Amino acid sequence: MNTTIELTNMRFYGYHGVLPQEREIGNMFVVNMILEADLTAACRSDEVKDTINYANVFDLVKSEMHQPSKLLEHLAGRILDRIMTEFPQISSLRVSVSKMNPPVNGDMEKASIVLTAKR
Repeated sequence: MNTTIELTNMRFYGYHGVLPQEREIGNMFVVNMILEADLTAACRSDEVKDTINYANVFDLVKSEMHQPSKLLEHLAGRILDRIMTEFPQISSLRVSVSKMNPPVNGDMEKASIVLTAKR
């Protein structure tokens, strides 16, 4: 049985960006994630050991968010690689990282990068 877990609007303050002020002042970032895995055992057992513990996933994302990157692509790639490595039962992963109020010459809510990986 294929199962989808969605982690929505994980918010972090970080120091990612190309411009010096982005790396000094920081900004708000939002991470969204969709993971797919066969979690049939968890559906039957009601045991955390049989699923992907989303609190552990959150902690991994949080630790990557604390390491500054110039590019959203690099940041999202690190998150995707780490999740895929730490949770081998994941068959598909979609990671979206958004920088809120990016420094552009105008009004923009966010800039996002979306990466997808399949085993």
